[in-house]
Formats: sequence, structure tokens, C-alpha cells
Amino acid sequence: MVYYAGVDLGATNVRAAVADEEGATIGVSRNGTPRGPTGIDVTEGVLRTLREACGEAGIAPTQIAATGIGSIGPFDLAEGAVIDPANLPDSIDRIPLTGPIANLVDSDEVYLHNDTAAGVIGERFHADRNPDDMVYITISSGIGAGVCCDGQILAGWDGNAGEVGHCVVDPRGRLTCGCGHDGHWEAYCSGNAIPDYVRLLADDDPTIDTGLALESPDFTAKDVFELAGEDDLADYAIEQLAHWNAVGVTNVIQSFAPIVVSFGGAVALHNEELVVDPIRERVSEMLLNNVPEIRVTDQGDDVVLEGAIASALTGGTGDRGQLQG
Repeated sequence: MVYYAGVDLGATNVRAAVADEEGATIGVSRNGTPRGPTGIDVTEGVLRTLREACGEAGIAPTQIAATGIGSIGPFDLAEGAVIDPANLPDSIDRIPLTGPIANLVDSDEVYLHNDTAAGVIGERFHADRNPDDMVYITISSGIGAGVCCDGQILAGWDGNAGEVGHCVVDPRGRLTCGCGHDGHWEAYCSGNAIPDYVRLLADDDPTIDTGLALESPDFTAKDVFELAGEDDLADYAIEQLAHWNAVGVTNVIQSFAPIVVSFGGAVALHNEELVVDPIRERVSEMLLNNVPEIRVTDQGDDVVLEGAIASALTGGTGDRGQLQG
């Protein structure tokens, strides 16, 4: 029997799964992502989680033929490492991944992807048509995309392609992104940014009635969506978010001409009618390209882990014609 593994390294949790040659998951483990003090501590946490998944599957790590990794970035692809991750302590400057995992499983078939690239691999693998042209967009604490174009998973020379959240949607640049630049899509529509955007809209028109606790440090994007249909400011904000999301998605579709655009991430998954449906309605009027199918992932919060497993099974592609078993 041949076995495959997937690893999902996030800023909060690290998960690993083992699958058989049919892709059926037979072992899973999940742990909190170590907070350091160094990147080696995070690496050890990844290795421990993968060992635990192998233990649940009843196999030795050396029985793993190939491993896919979906991870936070940014990357040093040549070294197979994460470098200076934004959402971990500053003392963590480098997290080696591909080398230590290859040593653990005794196989050089280790495929490292950023989390959105792993997302599109998983979405492609599980899609009915297994499309060669597909985009996965996550709208969560940040915004990013994984792109499959002409059957190739786009990684970029450094593994950091797909940072569409840092495309400019507002040339006036009224809001500054977490990266320090103005007007980025992520600065308006990500879960972390929505509260500041709603405050800006309230400042623009103080006559709008609202029950939102704008000055509270606990005010979040969830509060806005929960008051949809009941609060004038919440409704206005959701309308404006729909505009910026449609601009961002239109730019992605025009750039890569996908057949399918699939959404994930907490903001999209928990608010499909308020976030994804308006994108469906608007982009058809904004496109020169053909209008793709726009859907929400069936994999839920597991999309990155499922993509990592699919990567291991298909040589990093998500193409079912490349199944290794």
C-alpha cells in the first residue's frame, strides 16, 4: 500500500493528514502552531503533528511516498522555508519545511505551496470537471488567490504569486493596507479591515443611523453582517464591500480567464448571500471575458489540507490524470 500526506501550516494551527492511494483520509492530527521562540520550534511542531497523523493511520512516516504542504508565507522556495511570517512573533524569521519533512518521510517528493495555491489544487482535484483553468479566492483575515492557468499551478519565481489582496482597487487610496500601501483590496474587504472601513463610511456621512458599536475595541466584521437588513450603516457598508469585491474579482478573472472561481475563507463561507452572491450579480456586467462559474468551496475550512493531500497525490498539480497511485 502507498500512502500520501498533507500538511496545513497556519498562523494559529498546524494540521496533518495521511491518505491512502485512493485519497481516503486514514489519519489526522491538529495542534496549535508553536509561537517560537524560533522557527525551528515551528518546524518541530509540524513534524510532531505529521508523526501523530501517521500514528493514527497506523503507519510509519517512512511509508509516506509524497507530501504536500499548504502554508502561510512568504517563502524562500529555494530553501523550502517560510521567511519572516507576518502573524507569528518577530523572533521567528525562518521556518524550514521541505527538508525536514523529506528527512522524516524519507522521500524527496515534497511539494510546498502557499495556502491559496493549495486551495486551488484541492478545488481542482475535487471539481467534477477537474478544470485546467480555475481560481480559488479566500476572503478571510486577508485576501489571496490560488491560480491554475492552462493546467499549471502558478507559484511565481519565489512561490508568492497570488497576492491579489494587494492589488489596488481604490486609486484614491483612502485606506492603508496592513502591508503599508494604500488602496489595496485587502484594506477594504478583508475581515481584519472591514471595521475600519465601516468607521470611514460613518465619518463620511454621520447622518446614517446605526446601532453598530463603532468605537468598541471588540467591534468586528461579524457585527456588520449580523445586522444586515436591520441597520442602515451595516447595509450601506455591505453594499460598498460588494462593489470593491466585484472590482477585485473582475481584475482576477480578466487576468487569468478561469472557467471556475471558487471562494473560501471565513468572510465568504459565513456570509455567502451577502458576500458571494453580490459578486455573482455584478461581475457579469464588468467583464470582457466569458463569465465563469462562481461558487463556494465544498471543502469548508479543510480546503487547504485537502489541497495539500491532493498535491501529494498528483505531483503538485491537482490534475486527477496525474494520480500517483
